[in-house]
Amino acid sequence: MRVEHAELSLLGARETNQDRVGAVVGNEAALMIACDGMGGHAEGERAAEIALQVMGQRFKGVAAPLLDPIGFLHLALGAAHQHICSIGTEMPLENRPRATIALCLVQRASAYWAHVGDSRAYHLRRGQVIARTRDHSHVELLVREGVIAADQAQAHPMRNFVESCLGGEQLLPEMDVSRRHALEAGDVLLVCTDGLWAGLNDATVAAAFAQPQQTLAESLAALGALAVAATGASSDNTSAVALRFLE
Repeated sequence: MRVEHAELSLLGARETNQDRVGAVVGNEAALMIACDGMGGHAEGERAAEIALQVMGQRFKGVAAPLLDPIGFLHLALGAAHQHICSIGTEMPLENRPRATIALCLVQRASAYWAHVGDSRAYHLRRGQVIARTRDHSHVELLVREGVIAADQAQAHPMRNFVESCLGGEQLLPEMDVSRRHALEAGDVLLVCTDGLWAGLNDATVAAAFAQPQQTLAESLAALGALAVAATGASSDNTSAVALRFLE
């Protein structure tokens, strides 16, 4: 399997960076991870770091290509959730560490992704969004129910209300794991925190990777700078991993 990948994590207008991103890339499979520590809760940065480490270690511990990639994503997300919960057992429930996460597993010309919260995964092809995750958020629910239009979501006063996350309560959170998605040469997979997509529409995200004269790292850096500029003084930590499938 031949791929090109790049990572990005910008501070934005925040004092600390609670995002964590990473990629584990091997000859037979790759795992992309983007985690966002929830700043309104204690030790959000630590929660994101734990999620990143648990997912990466579990992926390194299985033979590739994986026989059951969907099952792996389910079980690994559950393990990350339990690890984060374990560091907050002595805290009041409302203060316990929490994080959102998006993952994408690539193998055998296929992609599988999963997410909890409002960190996202995108599948891009020739400057178009083929598919992306749908946030576990109140605003996403309003869009699905037709209460508001998609272009109203970015300015909605409840746009930051996340309805599912790793950590907090012991019960497993709502998590979405995709079916298999076939890849073509040149396809780009992107996992990112909400700081990247919050001020941008899907068309802008897709167009950033349709510039043939740019490397993947250059395209991701340009998109990150655009995202920070779009939200200005309120810009969040802005982080992502991008992978281009070559063959």
